[in-house]
Amino acid sequence: MRRRELVTILGGAAVASWSRVAAAQQDRLPLVGVLRPNPKDINETFAEPFGRYMKTVGWEEGRNIRFLFVWAEARSDRAPALARELVAQQVDLIIPFGDPAIRAAQRATQTIPIVGMTDDMVGSGLAASLARPGGNTTGVSILASELDVKRLEILHEYVPKARRIAALADPTTISTRTRLASAARDLDLELVWFEAQSPDETSGALAAIAAAKVEAVNVLASPILNSFRRRTIDQMRDARLPAIYQWPETVEEGGLLGYGPRNLLCYRHLVSLVDKVLRGAKPADLPIEQPSKFELVVNLKTANAIGMTISPTLLLRADNVIE
Repeated sequence: MRRRELVTILGGAAVASWSRVAAAQQDRLPLVGVLRPNPKDINETFAEPFGRYMKTVGWEEGRNIRFLFVWAEARSDRAPALARELVAQQVDLIIPFGDPAIRAAQRATQTIPIVGMTDDMVGSGLAASLARPGGNTTGVSILASELDVKRLEILHEYVPKARRIAALADPTTISTRTRLASAARDLDLELVWFEAQSPDETSGALAAIAAAKVEAVNVLASPILNSFRRRTIDQMRDARLPAIYQWPETVEEGGLLGYGPRNLLCYRHLVSLVDKVLRGAKPADLPIEQPSKFELVVNLKTANAIGMTISPTLLLRADNVIE
C-alpha cells in the first residue's frame, strides 16, 4: 500500500512512551498508528470516539498528538503489509483490531508498543496472561469465547421453536466451535456452520444462510463480520430470520437481538491503556482489560418486520427495548 493512500491526522507535541518515544519527541511529534479492519469511511465506529476519549485524558489531536489511520478494507490478508507500513512510518504505538491485525503487528515489531482489541488475547496466544501479558503487547479482550455461547442460549430462549440454527463465523478469529457445539447438544439444537473472512465470502455466506432452511442465526464475534453488519441486518430481515449479534449497538442499527459489552465501553478501556503507555508504562506490565458490563438489547421494530412475537416476560429481561 502506498503511503499517499494513508490518511494522517496531524497534531502537536506530547509526553511519550518508553525511552525511544522520549527521544523521538525531541525531533518530531509522537505518532499513534491505528489499523482498522473495515473499509475506510464505511461502518467506522472507532475514529470519532477515540479522538474524543483521548482528549478527555489529555491527548488532543492538533495540540499534542498525531494519529495515522490505515484500513484493511475488511480483508485480513492486508494486515501484514499495513502493519509493516506503520512501522516504516516510525509510529510510536500501534492499535490493531482482531487476531490477524495484532499478530501482524507483533511480527512487524518487537519494540513498538501494541495496544490491541480482540476476542480472546490469551486464548489466541497473543499474550502470556491477563495479569502480565509480556512482550510489547497489551489490550482489551472482549470475552468472545464465553459470549458466543451465551448468545446461542439467549437466541434459543427468544426463538424456542427454532431447532436448526446457523452460526456465521470468521475463521481468522479464535474458534468457539467446540464450545458452541457442546452448548447446541445440551439445548438439542442443530448448528449449521457458515464461514466468511472477506467481502465476497460474506455476501456468499449470507445468501447461503437465507437458502439453507435455518430458523435463526448466531452471528459470531468478528471484526470482519461486524464490518458488514448492516448488510447482514438487511439480509436477515429480508429472509425473515431472527439473528443475534455481539454488540448492543448493532440492534440500535436494526438488528433483532444483541448481547455483550458496548463497543464504546471497550474503546474506553483501550484508550485507558493507550494513555498509560504514552505516559511511560510498558505494555508487558499492563494487565489486559476485559469489559464487566453486558447488555441485552431487543429491537421490537425488527421483530415486527420479520413476523416475530416476543413475550412480555422476555422483554422484561432486556436491558433496553427499541420500539
